Amino acid sequence: MTYTEDLALALELADIADAITRARFLAQDLLVEKKPDATEVTDADRATELAIKEMLAQERPEDGVIGEEFGTSVGNNRVWIIDPIDGTANFMRGVPVWATLIALAIDGKPVVSVVSAPALDRRWWAAPGIGARTVEINGAVRELSVSKVAQLEDASISYNNLKLWDRSGLLGGLLSLTRKVWRTRAYGDFWSYMLLAEGALDVVAEHDLKIYDIAALVPIVEQAGGRLTAIDGELTETTSSVLATNGLLHEASSAEILG
Repeated sequence: MTYTEDLALALELADIADAITRARFLAQDLLVEKKPDATEVTDADRATELAIKEMLAQERPEDGVIGEEFGTSVGNNRVWIIDPIDGTANFMRGVPVWATLIALAIDGKPVVSVVSAPALDRRWWAAPGIGARTVEINGAVRELSVSKVAQLEDASISYNNLKLWDRSGLLGGLLSLTRKVWRTRAYGDFWSYMLLAEGALDVVAEHDLKIYDIAALVPIVEQAGGRLTAIDGELTETTSSVLATNGLLHEASSAEILG
């Protein structure tokens, strides 16, 4: 099976998303509302997801779609999973670390993805047979590969909100891991996983995620040679807590976190 056409479509969808999100970033009239789960949503989130779904309805009418803002439409064994703006809090505060996440899952497995961060002038993508790649600000495309760091004491890690770690009951495990590693940071959202795929980070762990937060990260991390699983085992559609590593540090990191 080849994924060239699906990847080309995903990149086109990212172009559509970038045009909307870039125009609304730092807009003085940005509309922000609270959703029932108390998270924020902007007019840019909604407009982006609608535009992507409209294109998918034209180009892949048989496929299903899962979106953060407008739910799920049933299709065949192919499902597009969309997060129109990953990092909405950053977007609304003027922090340029946000991205549109686009993934195609086949039989439940994310295989093709694009992560596009127009405020950073960066984009990443991956598919089987193509590998994982990024385009730099100067337009140069390069292949991604995770680091070769094999010992925790040499590793750099990134994690998310400590409140979520405390709420999960695993804050002690995180602190145990941080005592073993060389460097700790909390870059957050998609950015941590792209740095992992580029070899700049070695371990990433986060809680309280949804499928649309995770799906587009999986092909890029895996095609770059890394691993992305649930913190406590196999990654599924209901996974909320994830661990991503360069592969060499996966078991050791999991063991520290889980105690």
